[in-house]
Amino acid sequence: MKLLRTLIVDDEPLARERLRRLIEAAGRAHVRIMGECGSGTEAIERLQQGGVDLLFVDMEMPGASGMDVIAQLPADERPAVVFATAHENFAVDAFDVQAVDYLLKPFDQERFELALDRAESFWRARAGDERATPDQAVSAAEKRTDRFSFKVDGRIVFLKPTEIHWVEAADNYVVLHVAGEESRLMLRETMTALEKRLGPEQFVRVNRSAIVQLDQIKELQPGAHGDYTLVLHDGTKLPLSRSLRGKLDTLFGPGLG
Repeated sequence: MKLLRTLIVDDEPLARERLRRLIEAAGRAHVRIMGECGSGTEAIERLQQGGVDLLFVDMEMPGASGMDVIAQLPADERPAVVFATAHENFAVDAFDVQAVDYLLKPFDQERFELALDRAESFWRARAGDERATPDQAVSAAEKRTDRFSFKVDGRIVFLKPTEIHWVEAADNYVVLHVAGEESRLMLRETMTALEKRLGPEQFVRVNRSAIVQLDQIKELQPGAHGDYTLVLHDGTKLPLSRSLRGKLDTLFGPGLG
């Protein structure tokens, strides 16, 4: 794995120290801390010298904000950027500049290491294709991790695959049917793009308008003309596309086709 020369930027010494401890606890020898900065202005000067592959940066700091720091770097020369901040209202801005992750304080070791995974994926993608973007790297990381991020009403929502029961097409949007009090989340995303993000390991496109998390399927009900209806654990009934008939044995076990 490529050596990730890391710069920590935060105006609070305790916050910088905590990031240092989290990096050390992760035990990844290729993640090497090269320095720390206590202000945005100092960070801009240090980054202009080059030699930084991974940047952990706070959002609001004296002299220049985290967004100001990133703005000083050409997009194709930026390191993998992880915002680590207590300010949740800047998450959309962070992803607009293609940050690989947005850590909302306080975060634990597990969540921190997910950010490291995404930074590593960013550099693997860049090594394989110089045109690769941070968005592509994040998508690659999500395929190997247990959490997805979604932009919803100006905020970033993180969901485990098991929390996503099924996905419904709604004109130019998709609706996530999820566990918990907030049972429906609307996204401006296509079904095709979302199907690719979720991957085939835990989700399946059952018809033109629905994607289902496999563990949510309770039973299959045969119809009168050789078709099937899927019944989910919450009682939702969805038609199974005829084009998926050939995949029944693979998806649900032998003898169903």
